[in-house]
Amino acid sequence: MLDERSLSRVQRALAAAGLDGWLIYDFRGLNPVAKTMLGIEGMATRRIFGFIPATGSPTAITHAIEQGPWRHWPASWSKEVYSSWRSLESYLAALVRGKRVAMEYSPGDAVPYLDRVPAGVLEMVRAAGAEVVTSAELVTQFYATWTGDELQSHRRTAETVAEIARRALKYAGAEARAGRPTTEHALQQHILGEFGKAGLETIDPPVVAVGPNAANPHYEPRADNPVRINVGDLVLLDLWAREPGGIWADQTWMASVGEPSARAVQVWTAVRDARDAAIALLKDRVAGRATVRGGEADDAARNVITTAGFGDRFTHRTGHSIDSRDLHGSGPHIDNLETREERLLVPGVAFSIEPGVYIPGEIGVRSEVNAYVGDGELVVTPAEYQRDMMVV
Repeated sequence: MLDERSLSRVQRALAAAGLDGWLIYDFRGLNPVAKTMLGIEGMATRRIFGFIPATGSPTAITHAIEQGPWRHWPASWSKEVYSSWRSLESYLAALVRGKRVAMEYSPGDAVPYLDRVPAGVLEMVRAAGAEVVTSAELVTQFYATWTGDELQSHRRTAETVAEIARRALKYAGAEARAGRPTTEHALQQHILGEFGKAGLETIDPPVVAVGPNAANPHYEPRADNPVRINVGDLVLLDLWAREPGGIWADQTWMASVGEPSARAVQVWTAVRDARDAAIALLKDRVAGRATVRGGEADDAARNVITTAGFGDRFTHRTGHSIDSRDLHGSGPHIDNLETREERLLVPGVAFSIEPGVYIPGEIGVRSEVNAYVGDGELVVTPAEYQRDMMVV
């Protein structure tokens, strides 16, 4: 939340970027950045603006019937109260006329996770006499980064999730060998039970996909369509969890029940090497404190899979932002396929690295770790991530 201490940091960043201010807009939760940055709590059903100037005190534009959500707004900061659209537009024009302001807007919708301001609102702000640019780097720096305590929460969770994943896959293998194979859905429910025992929470159940089912990256096991996990099967396990109020850990593990086929090893090797190419690029750049963008890491992974002959089967980005609130966050993604991700990976941001190869009707393979950009160090979790295909 914006306060006196964080205000000075934001204002320094605005001045360095040649901006007159950061104009934050929201309407009924369209923009998650607004709630966090402006400290809004409670019912907010009308349009709001918060203007953080490069110098001076911030100003909020609020609706007359919704003053409660602004209880944490410092009394020393300005607050304009409107009822009519005329007064709203008048207050807005007085704030931004002749100024260069940043908003949660992505030119050409290059990065949809940033594109939170409706076109009509952009027209309103421009008609008020402002020049509007993207707030992309501000969102990265002041919304998407983790604190030290949040990093520790993530690291604890990552180790627990990894152990649950390894145990679950070994359990599936043991059951298959004993002649009482479990199913995708039953293993999914088993993992949810393990999350509960570990004190972790999740938003959606994990993906457990056998054989060709794993060629669907968003496959969902179903109780009414039980698929057994038998000896000879290749199993993909994608699971995510967090401590209550903590930071998400998101991992994908692969296992073969019995010795894997040559084809499975071929595809796994391409995916693993692509993951490691992205990690190597990022480690090198971060250690050298050189600039690096998410799109560059995506290219590094994608080049490996393309060279292996599976380029057209790698159909999603290499990784997604994990910010301090959301599993699929608003920070920089590891992406140069789905979106034009050009934001810098600055200290404090985190993301998944999860290349995959998907051949419908045959096989799907993915490997996923998470990474955090520290001060001269790339932290990869879990500490012992998968190097070889598990044989269970």
